[in-house]
Amino acid sequence: MMNIVLEVGTKNYSDDLLIIKKALSHMESLVGEYNGYSLSEPSSKFGWTFFKLAFKPNLQNGIEEKFSDMIEKYSSSDQPQKFANFMSDFFNSKGCNIKIKISD
Repeated sequence: MMNIVLEVGTKNYSDDLLIIKKALSHMESLVGEYNGYSLSEPSSKFGWTFFKLAFKPNLQNGIEEKFSDMIEKYSSSDQPQKFANFMSDFFNSKGCNIKIKISD
């Protein structure tokens, strides 16, 4: 299984970063896995700020197990894309207005 790395785009880096960190902290406590992700340095262009969010296997597996029924409902054919869509909706539900894609 591959570790998923998401590329996150935001127009409000400081606010969204705080929401993302809070949301991930909440997710970590839900699945009982800590220090489960890393964030890259941000880069900006065209009014957007982009950074990478890398999931470590313990947190990624925990999320996939705990929320498997929800993740499976996404129509994408591949598992990493379903996971990315789930995380995107999770962050949006917390008030984060971000764009997410899987990083190459």
